Amino acid sequence: MTADRRALLNAQIANPASSAVSRGGVLIEDGKILACGPDVTASNAGSGSELIDCRGLHVAPGLIDMRVFIGEPGASHRETIATVSAAAAAGGVTTIVATPETSPPVDGSATVDYITRRARDNAKVRVGVCAALTKGLAGQEIAEIGGLKLAGAIAFSNGSQSVRSSQVMRRAMTYARDFDALVMHYAEDHDMARSGVMNEGEFAARLGLAGIPPEAEAIVLDRDMRLVGLTGARYHAELITNSLSLDIIRRAKAAGLPVTCGTSINHLALNENDIGDYRTFLKMSPPLRSEDERLALVEGLADGTIDVVVSDHNPQDVETKRVPFAEAAYGAIGVETLLSAGLRLVHAGQLSLSRMIASMTLRPADILKLPQGRLDKGAPADLIVFDPDEPFVVDPVELHSRSKNTPFDEARMQGRVKYTLVNGAIVWLAEA
Repeated sequence: MTADRRALLNAQIANPASSAVSRGGVLIEDGKILACGPDVTASNAGSGSELIDCRGLHVAPGLIDMRVFIGEPGASHRETIATVSAAAAAGGVTTIVATPETSPPVDGSATVDYITRRARDNAKVRVGVCAALTKGLAGQEIAEIGGLKLAGAIAFSNGSQSVRSSQVMRRAMTYARDFDALVMHYAEDHDMARSGVMNEGEFAARLGLAGIPPEAEAIVLDRDMRLVGLTGARYHAELITNSLSLDIIRRAKAAGLPVTCGTSINHLALNENDIGDYRTFLKMSPPLRSEDERLALVEGLADGTIDVVVSDHNPQDVETKRVPFAEAAYGAIGVETLLSAGLRLVHAGQLSLSRMIASMTLRPADILKLPQGRLDKGAPADLIVFDPDEPFVVDPVELHSRSKNTPFDEARMQGRVKYTLVNGAIVWLAEA
């Protein structure tokens, strides 16, 4: 469905720039937001406008997911741009940032161009490319950051592998600073983590599984903060999962360093006990932590220490998950359930709706320097209409991802997306 001009009316406007939800509407023209607020009504929407009565449902900017595995090139058996974008649209995510862990990795301009063209032809939502920070993601030689940014890369990451060499990381940050490029890093000490498969502690001991201590994350993160102070590079910690890391980020922000951080919805909504009887769909990297650490993350999100919430969408096929826990692949899908899982925290009274929405829209947009993620006049009309209270049970068969390894299998959720609009066009419309 397309229209040059349409109006979303009788809605609850969840503006991430405001702490309150207000009644009103959104007027769209030529893919841009023309007006937003209580003055947008049927009588002043203008002749020829397509009118959509939201009947009191919530309207918010489309979500921006900063960590999504897309599968192309090289792993289309796990996911494709078409399937992941369909899942994103159904979940209210209008922009996904693709990780560089493709085959070959995104360390050359040709691969950036390939993904961009494939997304243009096959994606229902916007696809931003995060390029490799080092060649081949090997952590030995920095990638051509300037050329990759010129080709269209919006950020730089080493995927799920930390850069082990401090000297290489310093050079990468210095190079990135000179091009005003964002460095997104996954902080984990390889030597401390390589033998572990879940959070280190009593529960891991009872299951007879090797653990990964929080210090494995904090050690690398602390090093990176010192390198940020040395180089002045813009730095985003992709996934922080414990209170040690929260303290490091708080100190860095207090010192005025250009630092932001994110965490996954899995680490906010689940803990190590959910692994239960060796449930491999909950084997993740970093691992799910204790309940105390989960609550610390929720508090860190509420007070602004954590800037961004991501799905960490990582599809895995059946052969890599239906095996003993220690042998199973890491990762879970999540782009389609990102909003509803986040609303769990809102319904539990642990987080305000405005803070949750901002962490998935305005903050990632600001960090990535994107025009989306806001309801300002002239902003791209990437919008969602959702019912925050509609209950449902997660059925993996109904999810749009090619892989079905959801950690929320048969979970009771609240919150359904009814419409998803990208550039003013409807790309998802829920069945009545």
